[in-house]
Amino acid sequence: MTGRGSGTGRRKRARKRAAGCALVLCLLLPGCSAHSGTAASDSADRAIGRTLDRRAAAVTGHDENGYLSVVDPRAKGLRTAQRTEFRNLAAVPLSSWQYRLGKVRRTGATATAQVELRYRITGYDSAPVADRRTIELVERGGRWYVDGDSPATGAGQQLWQQGPVHVARGAHSLVLGVGGSAGLLRRVAAVADRAVPAVGKAWHRKWAGRVVVLVPSSLDAMGALLGSPADTYRGIAAVTTGEAGGAGAAPADRIIVNPEAYGGLSELGRQVILTHETTHVATRTATSPATPLWLSEGFADYVAYRDTGSSPQETAPELQRAVRSGSLPATLPTDADFGFRDSADRLARAYEGGWLACRLIAEHWGEQKLTDFYRAVGASGQRDGGVEKAMNDVLGTDPDAFTARWRDYLRAQLD
Repeated sequence: MTGRGSGTGRRKRARKRAAGCALVLCLLLPGCSAHSGTAASDSADRAIGRTLDRRAAAVTGHDENGYLSVVDPRAKGLRTAQRTEFRNLAAVPLSSWQYRLGKVRRTGATATAQVELRYRITGYDSAPVADRRTIELVERGGRWYVDGDSPATGAGQQLWQQGPVHVARGAHSLVLGVGGSAGLLRRVAAVADRAVPAVGKAWHRKWAGRVVVLVPSSLDAMGALLGSPADTYRGIAAVTTGEAGGAGAAPADRIIVNPEAYGGLSELGRQVILTHETTHVATRTATSPATPLWLSEGFADYVAYRDTGSSPQETAPELQRAVRSGSLPATLPTDADFGFRDSADRLARAYEGGWLACRLIAEHWGEQKLTDFYRAVGASGQRDGGVEKAMNDVLGTDPDAFTARWRDYLRAQLD
């Protein structure tokens, strides 16, 4: 997960990876639940799978009665809540909705199933979003009924579990929101629509060229979507969820906006934020554990500031103060420098240093080489030696020589 925050008006706090936000890439046939091991041979598990299949078919078929027919008829409160949730979901343009049945713990006529919900949005998701759920079931009269549905440990809510979802469609974006005005969603879509072509001009590789943006009602609601305490994202204007790397269809990323921090930004700040996050969507399949944060975050900032006309002095004030005070960084920013709990100044210098490293590559070697370098690092698949090899193969240099050139560049741009 990546996040772009307000900070001094432009800085982002950090990226945090969370297993609960990981996106699963393989596809299932519509309406099918997958079973494995001994669970597949168990008749009760197969019956539970059929219950979930009926539930999935009801969602894609817009069949409210069918959706409620698999809910425990004795659980009146749950049926009311499930009816509300189904209606909250009505405006979301879904192309698929499937359940993958995992571990089932059964005691007599009750069961607890670990389930992976996979869904795709029409026209935007070439691969499904995966949401880990814990579903409680009860057997009555030889049939299994849903008796409870909640996020699995560490997973977050879905937007429609927070209220009715409203939709704003842009030329390159789909914005889904709860609790905000229609005007806010349209304005976010307009910013996202400018971000997508801006990324296309700088990222010289094919990508989907479209984004899905979620706008919850509050910081607390944002934390609930991400399955983390709200304070984790205080001051962060937006984050991008997604799984780095992978072949074939690109993972279904979501940009999640913090309406409180985002609302406090200038027009330029909002554009920088969404362009930065959209860059992460575009580069997702080229990003791997081999990619250092100075490169992934620096490239996203490079794209975000590319056409703003902002000077290094305006964009890198913390690093400029360090350079002018005689504290020129000795090395490129480490991943640790991007930590959530580091000081705001250190974090800002890390982002600024990564941005200027990517800006240096684009100016000295060319923007195409910057894209090629990014892809070559990610393709190495492992941190040890990945950057070194890519620098040699693509840029014709080595880390020591590049770092020396980068330090000279900081002096020239900021001193």
